[in-house]
Amino acid sequence: MTTIKDIAEAFSGHRFADAVPHLAADARWVLVGQTTIEGRDAIVAACENTAGELAATATTFTRFLSVSEAGVVAVDAVARYVDEAGSTSVVSSCDIYEFDGDALVTITSYAVELPEG
Repeated sequence: MTTIKDIAEAFSGHRFADAVPHLAADARWVLVGQTTIEGRDAIVAACENTAGELAATATTFTRFLSVSEAGVVAVDAVARYVDEAGSTSVVSSCDIYEFDGDALVTITSYAVELPEG
C-alpha cells in the first residue's frame, strides 16, 4: 500500500510518475516567491517539463529527510545537480504536502540555491 509519505517522497525525489496519480483534480502547487500552479493538469505539465530538464542531469541527494503526521508530510532535501556540460548547482528545498485522505491537494515548496562547497 502506498502511503502519503511515499507519495510525498516520490514527488520531492523527482519520481513524478509515482506521485501524480495521487493529485486531486483541483490541487495547488505553491512555489513560494515564484508562482502558484493551479489544477492537476497544470501540475502534471510542470512535472513533465521538470523531468525533461533533468533527464540529462545527474542528481545526488545529500540530505533527504521526511516527516509525516495526520495528512501532512514535510520533506527537507538538499540536492546536487550536474548537467551534461558539467555545470553544478546545489539546491536546498522544503516541500510541505497536504492530503485529503490519499489525495494530494496542496504542495508548498520553498527552495534556495546554495553556494557550492
